[in-house]
Amino acid sequence: MPFDHDRLDVYRLAIDFIAWAGSLLDTSLKRSGLSAAKHLDEASLSIANNIAEGNGKRSRADRCRFLDIARGSALECAACLDALAARNRLAADDLRHGKSLLERIVSMLWRMIEALQAASSTSTSTSTSTRRRPG
Repeated sequence: MPFDHDRLDVYRLAIDFIAWAGSLLDTSLKRSGLSAAKHLDEASLSIANNIAEGNGKRSRADRCRFLDIARGSALECAACLDALAARNRLAADDLRHGKSLLERIVSMLWRMIEALQAASSTSTSTSTSTRRRPG
C-alpha cells in the first residue's frame, strides 16, 4: 500500500530530480569538493523529504510550512546549479534541464500551498460566520 505522498505528482517529480541530480553528482562533481555540489545533493533530498513529511501533517498550517520549506529547498537547488554553471562545472543543457524540473516543482508546490491556504481561510470564515452572537 503506497503512502499518501507517493500519489503526489510533485513528490514523484522531486524523486526524478533527485535521480537526475544524483547522476550529475556521480560524475566528477562529487569528487570536485565544491560546496555547491554537496549542497545540491542535500537540498534535492530536502525537497522530497519535506513534501512527504508535510503531506503527513494533520493541520493545513503545518502542511503549508513543510511545503514552503520544500519550495525553498528547490530554490536552493536552482542557486546551486547556477553556481556550478558559473564555475564551468555544469553544461548549459544540464543547467536548462535541471532548472526546468525545479520550475515545475516550485510551481506545483506554490499551487498546493495556495490551495491549502484558501481552504483554510474558507473553513475559518465559515466557522466564524455560523457562530451565534450572544444576546
